[in-house]
Amino acid sequence: MKLTISLLFVLLLLSLPSFGQHLGLTFQEAEKTGLTQPYLDSMYQSAMHVDSAEAVFKTELEQQHLYEAYVKLLQDFGKFLSANNFKWERPTKCFNRIYFSADGTIDYFLFNFLGKPTDKPSAAREKQFTQLLNAFIKDYQIAIKAPRKFAQCSPSTYMPLGK
Repeated sequence: MKLTISLLFVLLLLSLPSFGQHLGLTFQEAEKTGLTQPYLDSMYQSAMHVDSAEAVFKTELEQQHLYEAYVKLLQDFGKFLSANNFKWERPTKCFNRIYFSADGTIDYFLFNFLGKPTDKPSAAREKQFTQLLNAFIKDYQIAIKAPRKFAQCSPSTYMPLGK
């Protein structure tokens, strides 16, 4: 019986990369489940790239539209956090890499909080953040479409209200 449960758990973890859509988690959590950045990057093309031949959004106009849609996504997420009573105590730096379906839905939103341990949220706050992130990305669609799946990364700083 234990072997069967263990085997089912392993099979579930192995299937996660192909079936786990709309997931928000840290880079480390993703890696533990097989969702390494190289694996995801092999399936999702860079939204923008120094070499435009490597990018999904090639023209200056396309890149401007992506930028505007991406900024709106981060702003909408900030509003969602606030509406769900998640308040930042101090400026909190984060790095995001978001993997999108061609229709703009979010497949994976990977993040890491940056800085010294005292600058990062507590484990309980990070857990709450992750839960809200997953609720947000479940139905969110960025305001841009593409001919293929794409990824975009950026640093961000979450600010306390009124600052």
